[in-house]
Amino acid sequence: MVALFLPMTVFMTDPIRLSKRLIELVGCSRREAELYIEGGWVSVDGEVVEEPQFKVQDQRVTLHPEAVLTPAEPVTLLLHVPSGRAADRVAEAIAAASQWPDDSSGIRPLKSHFDRLTPCIPLQAGADGLHVLTQDWRIERKLKEDLSKLEQEYVVEVIGELSSNELKRLNHGLSFNGSALPPCKVSWQNETRLRFALKNPQPGQIVFMCNSVGLKVLGMKRIRIGGVPMSKVQPGQWRFLAAKERF
Repeated sequence: MVALFLPMTVFMTDPIRLSKRLIELVGCSRREAELYIEGGWVSVDGEVVEEPQFKVQDQRVTLHPEAVLTPAEPVTLLLHVPSGRAADRVAEAIAAASQWPDDSSGIRPLKSHFDRLTPCIPLQAGADGLHVLTQDWRIERKLKEDLSKLEQEYVVEVIGELSSNELKRLNHGLSFNGSALPPCKVSWQNETRLRFALKNPQPGQIVFMCNSVGLKVLGMKRIRIGGVPMSKVQPGQWRFLAAKERF
């Protein structure tokens, strides 16, 4: 008796692009499929996939019931740079996991939100705090064009004695790099911290101002640019610039 061994037939589809599979499932156009996927509305086996070229076989592909055909808008991120860390290094590590939990902007974070981010209005050397990163050319242009008009607020930790006359000099009366500094607003926040509200500070200006009146700077934190505060975003976290906020 001769035993016959028949080859096993495996029914498995060839890998295809996620966008093509979505077209098959919902009957949309190729462009619509790409918008759905790039908008974070499509899941593969329960995990959101934002790349139309992602290859699928027999996985379960689903379209969110509230999906909309709207291209993702460019975003602006407000990052709290931690003390002792370079802003560019922190920006490189931005991800959805470090979003401020109390972000009330209503924007759904997407992978694409962390690409092509342009840093704006650099921090003073050695400072931490509010750092702006944007994909929006309108925001980038505004911050460049209005730089001389936008008030920046820093909290500066200092040691040393400061008389009332020296405090007045900080507000108006100092020169830097051979030019008189424009008036600014300097006041005590508490016994060791000064608040500086000034427009377009030059690199190293705040440290120079403090040194000029006998104060040593221990640390600086930017907490506001124009009308946009850092809020209670914790070091290393970020939030979206909300639609109603204006620099």
